[in-house]
Amino acid sequence: MIEITQGGSPIVLGMPHTGTDVPPEIWDKLNERGQALADTDWHIDRLYNGLGLDVTVVRTPIHRYVIDPNRGPDDASLYPGQNTTGLCPLTDFEGFPIYHEGQEPDADEVSRRRALYHAPYHDALSTELARVKAKHGIALLYDCHSIRSVIPYLFDDTLPDLNIGTNSSTSCGQFVERAVETRCRAAQDYSSVLNGRFKGGWTTRHYGQPAENIHAIQMELAQSTYMDETPPWQWRADKAERLRPVLYRILNDLTELLYERQQR
Repeated sequence: MIEITQGGSPIVLGMPHTGTDVPPEIWDKLNERGQALADTDWHIDRLYNGLGLDVTVVRTPIHRYVIDPNRGPDDASLYPGQNTTGLCPLTDFEGFPIYHEGQEPDADEVSRRRALYHAPYHDALSTELARVKAKHGIALLYDCHSIRSVIPYLFDDTLPDLNIGTNSSTSCGQFVERAVETRCRAAQDYSSVLNGRFKGGWTTRHYGQPAENIHAIQMELAQSTYMDETPPWQWRADKAERLRPVLYRILNDLTELLYERQQR
């Protein structure tokens, strides 16, 4: 079920929210808003395809409405006091219910989904990070995300184009954070922020152990940088081809830095 493309470099790309698969027994319980799957990280796998410089990719095809792999298994809030969605979301990013009334998952169903869909994704991530660290002595999880640039329920105003999350500079070494922030700031025509509204999800916070030479960083892209933000959520080649070189340079810089660290 989990899609794994093994590479030889120290970088692992995580893709927890690009999938659109919903098992039939869950699909029938979703209402019209839920079945729209509006909160998908549309086209992220396509956007990063071919940029990776021999990176490993771990992707789940399961949609986040089934279970969100970027939430902790205990479903603790990542942003206490702010609107967000949970492990098995009951609402969309606008705050509206996504299930028919009375069809929401109960505790047993959440536990079932956690075992079937959440655990395998993280088993794969853990295995691949351990593999590349064993090879290089260092590993970097680059967590790939995107979201609509205007969602009043989740954040005020318009989101910056490039949103870097390092859990307030704790999930990766300063050299990783500085390289990505510098490259983003140098990207003409794109706005960026470090640890703004999105500081990194559970994945970044859980795996980032820089003292153990496992670094993690999240990149949350505003979807306006590469696609239409309204249904049918179309890929915009004109926008994507301007953005892809920026992402390539970020990954290239990180690759070079990690190989330099390997040689020390």
